[in-house]
Amino acid sequence: MLDDHALLKAWQGGDERAGRTLVERHYEAVVRFFATKDRARAPDLIQQTLVKLVESVPRIAKDCNVRAYVLGIARHVLYDHFRAAYQTAARFDFSERSVADLQPGPSSILAREHQTRLLFQALRQLPLESQLLVELYYWEELTAREVADILGMPEGTVRTRLRRARHLLEQALTRLAESPEELHSTLTDLDGWARRVREALRSA
Repeated sequence: MLDDHALLKAWQGGDERAGRTLVERHYEAVVRFFATKDRARAPDLIQQTLVKLVESVPRIAKDCNVRAYVLGIARHVLYDHFRAAYQTAARFDFSERSVADLQPGPSSILAREHQTRLLFQALRQLPLESQLLVELYYWEELTAREVADILGMPEGTVRTRLRRARHLLEQALTRLAESPEELHSTLTDLDGWARRVREALRSA
């Protein structure tokens, strides 16, 4: 199986089949990205992201991390969507405000088991930038360097903000958890949660 760099090179050379293979390879990551932000508009946002990817193909560096590049596009599409959809978002600081601030009300997101539901609720209460950090690092298993490329900030800043994001997640879970035991089991199983989320989104 060709790696991303080989597929990208072939796509840039006019091989549309290589392009379809590359898009299919990273499609689920884009689906996961939007599922916790604005699920009702997710199909449109996914389509916008893929269109922008196709348009940018000639400009993509041959040695780039393709998944990180695609998720970087998704981030810009998301921010533009929120700014266009909500009047207040033009002045919205994504490093301080959350999806729940823009879309108040109970979450309708798919999680079926209680612990996963709890984590979804806590995640949506984080500032959007912090939510992105947690999802990219835990769900997509990107390195701090790759996350830094997506967010356009130094790697050291990403590591610092990831620690802050983890702390904010713990605070949100403390508010939502029904018992200390539930809080402990949830916090110590973030990797397992990430796997369950990927499976839930895949079957949704």
